[in-house]
Amino acid sequence: MVQNKPLVGVIMGSASDTDVMRGCMETLDSLEIPYEVKVLSAHRSPDEARAYALSAKERGIEVIIAGAGWAAHLAGALASHTIIPVIGVPIDSSPLNGLDALLSTVQMPPGVPVATVAIGAGGARNAAVLAAEILALKYPELERRLVALREKQRAKVLGQDTPS
Repeated sequence: MVQNKPLVGVIMGSASDTDVMRGCMETLDSLEIPYEVKVLSAHRSPDEARAYALSAKERGIEVIIAGAGWAAHLAGALASHTIIPVIGVPIDSSPLNGLDALLSTVQMPPGVPVATVAIGAGGARNAAVLAAEILALKYPELERRLVALREKQRAKVLGQDTPS
């Protein structure tokens, strides 16, 4: 997968979502997956969000990761305009601590799926891993990097002292 064009679109509903989504971008970097980052809102810039989703496939984007808080319709709005996989990251930025974002992201109507990960930073990291797993079906060298990541995680757990 030696290429410079982005394979993953990382979309945030607001620039304030960057702190939560940073783990997603760090994970994509560690797996050597090229990506692009955009701030687009399903509610405040709906025309631009729609245009992004409509053009993603022709530009080479193979997976979209969309992180949003509050009503969090971003992932679903993007998914409604493309057939490439969309992974939603509910962000815990509202007074409901992300529960509203989780329900808005996961509760999609039949025929317009959004793969949804956990609320917050852990979910953002998992979104990157899930995107990598999807891409690994096409890119064997990425599959090897994922296996190495899992082995590194395993070794870290086994290397920890057992609490007494």
